Amino acid sequence: MTYHKPVLLQACVDGLDIRPEGTYVDVTFGGGGHSRAILEKLGPEGRLFAFDQDPEAVANQPDDPRFTLIRQNFRYLRNSLRMYGVEKVNGILGDLGVSSHQFDTAERGFSWRFDAPLDMRMNPSRPLNADQVLNEYTEEELARVLWSYGEVQRPRMVARKLVKARENESVHTTGELIRILEPLAQRKKAPVFFAQVFQALRIEVNGELDALRDLLEQSLEVLDSGGRLVIISYHSLEDRMVKIFMREGKLDGEADRDFYGNRLVPFKLISRKAIQPGEEEMEENSRARSARLRIAEKI
Repeated sequence: MTYHKPVLLQACVDGLDIRPEGTYVDVTFGGGGHSRAILEKLGPEGRLFAFDQDPEAVANQPDDPRFTLIRQNFRYLRNSLRMYGVEKVNGILGDLGVSSHQFDTAERGFSWRFDAPLDMRMNPSRPLNADQVLNEYTEEELARVLWSYGEVQRPRMVARKLVKARENESVHTTGELIRILEPLAQRKKAPVFFAQVFQALRIEVNGELDALRDLLEQSLEVLDSGGRLVIISYHSLEDRMVKIFMREGKLDGEADRDFYGNRLVPFKLISRKAIQPGEEEMEENSRARSARLRIAEKI
């Protein structure tokens, strides 16, 4: 099974600052590329736990006694690790978003490039799919999703177009969705527009930003002192959350302060600015173009 080439692989492994005897977590296992690179750095006593909610990822797990795949959403990080007797880890790696494999598997409905059922579930057992969002949400709810998760311009107009179209016939495929929205897409910006719409639907279906919030907040409890948090994001909504959390130690408001006004932050920033792939990697791997890597160390 072909998955994407891991993005910023060396930078991620370097960012984790791996101790051979340490315990690490890859919260987005996918094709296992990052996990295999971590295992190469671990000694016999090291341990690696990986999370993935997509059942297709199971086929990629390495046959290694140091490795454990947890078939869960990473929002259950803390409790899942406790089931294995793990309270603290030395590093957490997250490569957010959808894998190239998921995008390229037409029937999953993640990509506007293929005509397929409107699914978009990373975990096929989830109750909500994109078909339900498009056919059951109100105009107000659709506009909220389009703006909040896709930063789609004129979200109310787009939502109104969708609601009017489904009055005649339900929308069940990506091709039908594209045909409905085509009149609203500016010719030169059509790919961006459709990508934003599909991103918004996908995030809503999978609860991605809520899951990321849970992961970040739990990382504070799970990371040991000196442990590294290494996160790759692919759009501004995720990157903004990661940036604020690493800088402030929380997602809402500024860092707490002591009696003297000094900021009480739980992280030391290893990368002051987001690390981006070089030109060569972007040429070889189109998925890398929008990647932003941030690294912080638990104080």
